Amino acid sequence: MKTWKIYLSGEIHTDWRERIESGAREAELPVHFDAPVTDHDASDDCGAVILGHEQDKFWYDHKGAKVNAIRTRTLIADADIVVVRFGDKYKQWNAAFDAGMAAALGKSLIVQHDPALNHPLKEIDAAALATAETPEQVVNILKYVIRGALNR
Repeated sequence: MKTWKIYLSGEIHTDWRERIESGAREAELPVHFDAPVTDHDASDDCGAVILGHEQDKFWYDHKGAKVNAIRTRTLIADADIVVVRFGDKYKQWNAAFDAGMAAALGKSLIVQHDPALNHPLKEIDAAALATAETPEQVVNILKYVIRGALNR
């Protein structure tokens, strides 16, 4: 039986990843989840800590973004399905970039966000194969895609 590789990209301030992972476990789906580094401080500081401090914030962030991109690019390229969650509290430019990368690579893309974000995310939603509002809907998509099980 195939183990599906699911990459969970997007906001880090809510429990959406845990809800999807828990729902997949409860459904006994053959999945493996990956994600970016979700420790905000570690993600911001990795480049400067590993490669040397930068006084200029641009170069500080630049180093971190490039180090983080090694993980992100590798895991998105290896994923069967990419799930991108957009929260309403912060602008997630990195999540938008991940969605675009997944679409460009021909990955099956599921986007999850509140309906209030339908207009600002219309282009990303258009590239997705499904747009969900809740983590539970994402789990139900995974159940259907992997097992052909439809919750009614």
